[in-house]
Amino acid sequence: MTAQGHAPVLESSTGAGVGRFGRSNAVHVWHGRVPDVPDPADVAVLDTAELRTYRGRRPPFDGRYAGAHAAVRRVLADHYLGCPPDAIRFGRHTCPRCADGTHGRPRVVAPVTRLEFSLSRSGPYWLLSVTAGGRVGIDIEVHGGRDLGGMADVALSSDESAALEAVDDVSEREAFFLRAWTRKEAVLKAAGIGIVAELRGLDVFPQRNGPVSVACADPAVRGVWRVEDVPLGPGLSAAVARETGETGPVLIRSSATALAAQEGFRPGRATGSGDGVR
Repeated sequence: MTAQGHAPVLESSTGAGVGRFGRSNAVHVWHGRVPDVPDPADVAVLDTAELRTYRGRRPPFDGRYAGAHAAVRRVLADHYLGCPPDAIRFGRHTCPRCADGTHGRPRVVAPVTRLEFSLSRSGPYWLLSVTAGGRVGIDIEVHGGRDLGGMADVALSSDESAALEAVDDVSEREAFFLRAWTRKEAVLKAAGIGIVAELRGLDVFPQRNGPVSVACADPAVRGVWRVEDVPLGPGLSAAVARETGETGPVLIRSSATALAAQEGFRPGRATGSGDGVR
């Protein structure tokens, strides 16, 4: 949902000037699916740190990692920064909780830019949010194969748990839980602290359609966040979060229906997710 109460807008993947983009306070949401087998063209654009992570992963996780991180580089280079994908240098903002510079929000170090971005992965799917209007966080999850009982105990507030118990259908229960989970992840990624926070103390109102205002009580990142669900089709849940007051449109920059309808897509067990460019 946008600030005006409409669903996020589907757009073609054309470029946008950062200046005009920033004035609009828009969030661009890019998404795609990557192959399980590494593509040499993807591996070729990764930096030293990314290559180290890629080489430390077994199939199919190596191919998925390389594909998603190469996609981030190409989107940022082609549509915002105007440089070769392998010329981008990534780093981290300082963690607001411990002031460590190695695990805060991801950032572009070079070329110099005020863009903010967040990356999430689940199985072969990746989701990227880009904005020039403040902090942003995003999360995607593939449905299937979760022990909701165990996860709900550590992730949901008492009100959220009570609302989940009122849902009888198994698939609807999972969709409800993942709406809560992706909203929480998006907020904590935008804040820059990740899921080290107490999830049960963060109520994201999954029983309500978005957008919702979510208060984060963690002393390091106290504040209110605007959270919207991102429609990606059956078998996928996703959400994007940004600071309250940044109410430009959320624009989906490729076809959401094509993502879920790709030949061979079968929602199943989630097999890994990540935030930022590592």
